[in-house]
Amino acid sequence: MANPTAAMLVIGDEILSGRTRDSNMHHLAGRLTEAGINLTEVRMVADDRMAIVEGVRALAREHDHLFTSGGIGPTHDDITADCVAEAMGASIDVRPDARAILQAHYDRQGIEMNEARLRMARIPEGAALIKNPISAAPGFTIGNVHVMAGIPAIFEAMVASVLPTISGGAPVLSESIRIDRAEGDIAARLNELAEEFTQLSFGSYPFRQNGEYGANVVIRGIDLQQINHAAAQLRAAFGEDAT
Repeated sequence: MANPTAAMLVIGDEILSGRTRDSNMHHLAGRLTEAGINLTEVRMVADDRMAIVEGVRALAREHDHLFTSGGIGPTHDDITADCVAEAMGASIDVRPDARAILQAHYDRQGIEMNEARLRMARIPEGAALIKNPISAAPGFTIGNVHVMAGIPAIFEAMVASVLPTISGGAPVLSESIRIDRAEGDIAARLNELAEEFTQLSFGSYPFRQNGEYGANVVIRGIDLQQINHAAAQLRAAFGEDAT
């Protein structure tokens, strides 16, 4: 059985303007690979209602899971929760359980629960809360959509909370082989191996070092024996040039 698939929707003007570098995709990709879930698509959209709604609908329909990051804070441009609710056909309002979590957090710090902070307790009807051990404001899961904060530390904590609750497949394994030959010299053999080992993927990543060309070939799949067999054939083809 094929591994489940996932997509990611990265939300925020600050990402698209270049003011903020996104690291959440890199983290999510690694954790999903370990869980046997294939991240097959990533889309970035601005803080625009229709772009978010359409993105959620399309990606949730085409993948087993959709992870979003960004736009669930206390300010006027944090519109992700409302957009996800619209995309999923759910109503949204302040949830008592989410409000209680926030109220306890702010009471401990002696901070007032004002209207802006209360926005973070607005959760679509029927959604399950995602724990936020850092700043308390929860994310949520509705259907196959997992809505998370954009701040990397919080996003990573939410991913750790969600992944044990969803079913994965076989972890994707990989082996990297350095070949001190130009890609043009190894392409034909790589094509042959890709045709022979149809359950594996072969990626070639060229580099130039000390004026010489080379490539790192990464073999990925879920069958370690096949990976080892393909790697052995690749090393045999290029002898001492492959390590």
